[in-house]
Formats: sequence, C-alpha cells, structure tokens
Amino acid sequence: MTSIALFGAGGKMGTRLARNLIGSRFDIRPVEVSDAGRARLQADLGLTCFSVEDALDGADVVVLAVPDTAIGKVASGIVDKLAPGTMVVVLDAAAPFAGHLPERADITYFVTHPCHPPIFNDETEMAAKKDHFGGIAAKQHIVSALMQGPEEHYALGEEVAKTIWAPVMRSHRVTVEQMAILEPGLSETVCASLLVVMSQALDECVKRGVPEQAARDFLLGHMNVLGAVIFKEVEGVFSDACNKAIEFGIPALMRDDWKNVFEPQEIAESIRRIT
Repeated sequence: MTSIALFGAGGKMGTRLARNLIGSRFDIRPVEVSDAGRARLQADLGLTCFSVEDALDGADVVVLAVPDTAIGKVASGIVDKLAPGTMVVVLDAAAPFAGHLPERADITYFVTHPCHPPIFNDETEMAAKKDHFGGIAAKQHIVSALMQGPEEHYALGEEVAKTIWAPVMRSHRVTVEQMAILEPGLSETVCASLLVVMSQALDECVKRGVPEQAARDFLLGHMNVLGAVIFKEVEGVFSDACNKAIEFGIPALMRDDWKNVFEPQEIAESIRRIT
C-alpha cells in the first residue's frame, strides 16, 4: 500500500481527510501534536497516532493538514527526514506561492484545494444538501498543481487529492500561480468581500424598517435566480429595469480599478498578510 503520513490529523481539516483515507488503498499514518487531537482521532475514527519518525519512515506521501502560518515551520522540520522521491502535499497555494516550502530538488511538492460543493447542483439527499464545505456527502470539484517533481507524480497526487476531497466530480489541473489567483484573489478578496457587503445591505434594509426574515428570504431567493442567469445555469435575460439598476449600481459600489486585486503584486501582498 502507498503510505501517507498525515500531519495535523487531529485538527478540523485533518480529521476530515483522515476519515476519507480510511478504507482507501492508502496506508494512513496520523501525526498530531495535541492531546485533544490524538484523543479525538482515537475516539471518533479509531486511529492511533504515530511519532514523526515512525510516520515518515518509508512514507510515500506526506500531507500537511496544518494552518498556512505553520506550513513553513512544519515542512522545514521534516524535510531532512524525507527519502528522495517523497511527495509533500499542501492543501492551499498560499504558503507554496509565498516561498515558505524548503528547497530540496529531489522531493515532489503537490498542491491541491477543494472548490467546495457548487451552489447549482443535483444533490437530493439532505446530508449532501447540508454539506456546504464538501468532503463528506456532497460532490465537489477540485484544483491541483504539481509544483515540482517528475511529471509522472501528478497521477499519484491527483489520486490522493480525489481521495481526501471525495466525492469529487471534476479535477482541474492548474499552476500554483493560477491557484493563488483563485484563492485568495477570486474566492476571498472578491467573492467573500461582496458577500459580506450583501449581508451588510440586508442589515441596512432591516435598519430601514423591512422585516428581517422578509429581507433575508428576498435576498437569498434573488441570489438564486439572478445567479442562475448571470452564470448561465439557465437561459434567461434580465428586465430593462434590472439592467438599468446594474448599469448604475456597479459604478456606485465598485471602484474603477477593482480588478487590480488580480495583479501579481496584489496577490502576493494578500498572501503575505495571511502567511
């Protein structure tokens, strides 16, 4: 079996991944520094943690399920213990993009991240409908990048990614730089910020006298139908009044230079702030 040393196995993310690795073709070797995390793994999944040395001994893959701010420290602490050809899997592009992975030419760095279950989907089971993060019951797409290492290692990295993020629909291959554009650029700087603005707009409607539940129902329903048209999930067009509201609304809400958030230096600065 292909052996995977899973660092941070007792954390929120690590537990998700460990659960999906159980029963797969991979031999999982959990590593967790906290007593609470080790106890959780044993109680919830029946997994006993390994020491760092035992986990890395003969491991084919090392998955770092640790916070972005800890990636560099953890990777630097184990890099000299890895056999040539070992694959190190990182779950976010931030630390790799920022240059926090230690240099070593004879190991592979593979980066993968979930797209999370899409708003427009075909889920029918309630467990899947409520799995907003993914990796439990709802199907999702993923993105992955072979940062360094032989081309033939991509297949193994993608197999690991499809296992830990399962159930997976489309698996997209991108570069680390492209993944950084997607997150934090597209998903956090743009999408999360605009969603917060929409939540604040809802609060403003309530402040101005609209019943809160009515405002919430109205906004979420319109997000559904407007999003379906804008992202071409359905064929449709907006009314002249809606188009006119958009024409005047965008310049009222957005700076003319807002797309600069995707410039390389802005992406790099955004990642610097979180790592």
